[in-house]
Amino acid sequence: MKIYPLETGKFMLDGGAMFGVVPKSLWQKTNPADANNMCSWSMRCLLIEDGNRLILIDAGMGNKQSEKFFSYYFLHGTDTLDKSLQNIGFYRDEITDVFLTHLHFDHCGGAIEDIGNQTYRPAFKNAKFWSNANHWQWATQPNPREKASFLKENILPIQESGQLNFLEMPQGDFLQDSDLGFGVLFVNGHTDKQMIPHIQYKGKTLVFCADLLPSTGHIPLPYVMGYDTRPLLTMEEKGKFLKNAADNEYILLLEHDYYHDCCTIVNTEKGPRLGEAFQFKDMFGN
Repeated sequence: MKIYPLETGKFMLDGGAMFGVVPKSLWQKTNPADANNMCSWSMRCLLIEDGNRLILIDAGMGNKQSEKFFSYYFLHGTDTLDKSLQNIGFYRDEITDVFLTHLHFDHCGGAIEDIGNQTYRPAFKNAKFWSNANHWQWATQPNPREKASFLKENILPIQESGQLNFLEMPQGDFLQDSDLGFGVLFVNGHTDKQMIPHIQYKGKTLVFCADLLPSTGHIPLPYVMGYDTRPLLTMEEKGKFLKNAADNEYILLLEHDYYHDCCTIVNTEKGPRLGEAFQFKDMFGN
């Protein structure tokens, strides 16, 4: 098995929205904002090469939305999903599986392409797409709070193509052995049944944190995004997860952290805190 973090581009979001009730005087220490209160974030994905399977975890925002839409998010940088794949010798049509942690546009938009005349299709024609039945229903019948994040053109073409597959739901919150060869933690604070992959790699447990932990700046428990539908539940889920991460020396892969793609967690008297932040390649050499 080989694992590759993939950069798909940078975007900007309001710092207050990203840190909820936490004062700017605190969160700007880790995520400095510009004059408009906007902070830069990554849209980082993950590729797993495992035998004859190439599993892509999340797909970034893509490029098919309108100029007006993109103007809200100040996309910058030169990274794209295609470019990052090609840099390590792979192409879209080789992807066998696309695992979507959840269906917000910045995680799944790049999985669907516009082929003209407002006609959309999966960007990975040979892949199985993986979600779960509960989250799919949540996304296709969205609540008013999340409706702007669940874009039908990012979601419905997956089902229409016949490429949609659902992971089974575990009895508890953790699916030990998924169809993709890794464990999956189901969490509900950010959105219903977000899926967090736990991957065994070179003697370590790697966790792709998605929006359970967007960045190192979100490690203290009260640092919860204003986007979360159930912030108190996020705090509970994050607290349990970060204790496990510290106790079991997990390597956390961060989808949105602008500065580092990995970190570790330590337990302290004040709760979970950052152990070390670093680049994946510095530990694993990819």
